[in-house]
Amino acid sequence: MSLLFPALFQAATDDSATVRRPALRFGTHALSHGELAVAARRFAARVREAADGGRVAVWATPVLETAVGVVAALEAGLAVVPLNPRSGKAELEHILADSAPRLLLAAPGEELPRAVRQLRRLDVTIDTGIRTGTDTGTDAGIDLGGDLGGGETVPALDEPNPESPAFVVYTSGTTGPPKGAVIPRRAVAATLDALADAWQWTADDVLVHGLPLFHVHGLILGVLGPLRRGGAVRHLGRFSTEGVARELNSGATMLFGVPTMYHRIAEALPGDPELVRALAGARLLVSGSAALPVHDHERIAAATGRRVVERYGMTETLMNTAVRADGEAGPGTVGLPLPGVELRLVEEDGTPIAAYDGETVGEIQVRGPNLFTGYLHRPDATAGAFTADGWFRTGDMAVRDPDGYVRIVGRKATDLIKSGGYKIGAGEIENALLEHPGVSEAAVTGEPDADLGERVVAWVVATDPASPPAPEALAAHVAERLAPHKRPRVVHYLDALPRNDMGKLLKRALRTP
Repeated sequence: MSLLFPALFQAATDDSATVRRPALRFGTHALSHGELAVAARRFAARVREAADGGRVAVWATPVLETAVGVVAALEAGLAVVPLNPRSGKAELEHILADSAPRLLLAAPGEELPRAVRQLRRLDVTIDTGIRTGTDTGTDAGIDLGGDLGGGETVPALDEPNPESPAFVVYTSGTTGPPKGAVIPRRAVAATLDALADAWQWTADDVLVHGLPLFHVHGLILGVLGPLRRGGAVRHLGRFSTEGVARELNSGATMLFGVPTMYHRIAEALPGDPELVRALAGARLLVSGSAALPVHDHERIAAATGRRVVERYGMTETLMNTAVRADGEAGPGTVGLPLPGVELRLVEEDGTPIAAYDGETVGEIQVRGPNLFTGYLHRPDATAGAFTADGWFRTGDMAVRDPDGYVRIVGRKATDLIKSGGYKIGAGEIENALLEHPGVSEAAVTGEPDADLGERVVAWVVATDPASPPAPEALAAHVAERLAPHKRPRVVHYLDALPRNDMGKLLKRALRTP
């Protein structure tokens, strides 16, 4: 029995209805829970033999084979190293040298770059032992503990220790090459169960998203989350507002996205009644991986009557907080600590902050069963990431509102601006700028100032590039909404803000000319 998937394998064994339930759908290719269980166990035996106990890299394109390959490797008790197909040569070579996988799983026919061709490749096969086809069937008579058809038995493999690695996910720091965060099976299970509690996530839910599968958000939350509940995921392959409308209007109940996706949704809503109907009928809309601007929150709520809820996590911690399905979805907040997660704010010297005043800024530190076990081959970095009493230093800055909700104000390294004796979070200034009708996108950074220590700098994409708002107008706009000391002293105008594959803003690429 799998620690990660009791709702998948146990339910499929004991409940014939779950066997027939849809589990995965990528385009026209789909598997029921029964089919997935059979296919994963059959392929897991091949993966375990080929990998010989080593790590398994997965070429994480958004296809059905990626999901099956990951589930099979986890069923085999092996650690999965998801690879971003858009990574450059140097990054891929570093990840492969550092993680040293024994095997690479890929979809049949997938063209791989030279950097990964030296690895032993095993194409993911989907053998359900039932029939062929692209749609799900009844799967009547499947016995996952015994005869699967043709007299063949495919038993479950031995369950690994909960502390054994499930994933090694590479995350970029402020300096140096990416570090491999070792995520144990225990952390995956704890996070998914905590989110199920917060979001009232059940087997009846159908999740739709178009997130990449090399990251925690799209893979662990967006694929393993539904499977653990015994529910279903419909992956769009590539995000589009048309795909979101189609799936939510045909039975999907939940949507996961990043702020860039919700911004596109907000832009499309005024001219798309089908999209309005789709979001209005969804049970839960979730945004993550970066803060969703308040302006987009409000536009979506005004058009659909539905609030987008946010959650907060990191590669190293998986999920720390979430706005509950039955809670208040206040724009700009990421909710309360999840069950089992301890969270505190601390001063620069490590002194805990007791105030829940919505103003006092501190660094977030967390501890709990959701945490990673360390950085692969980096004991120095691992030791530096934790306090002596086991709290993980996130590097994220936040305030806590009187109701206990956490409000992220930015990264300690890039978003905390110390100006004129004040600690200023870039996030609130960005939200204020986005309320100006002449601003389409905005980012805020700090730069050295002989008088103030640091001055606030705004980077703006104008709604009308031919007629951008004047810097003085933007400064006055922010000062009126927040406080005079938070106004931008310098404004730069850009055609677009630099972002990564997850739509996350790359502030280190913003430099004053």
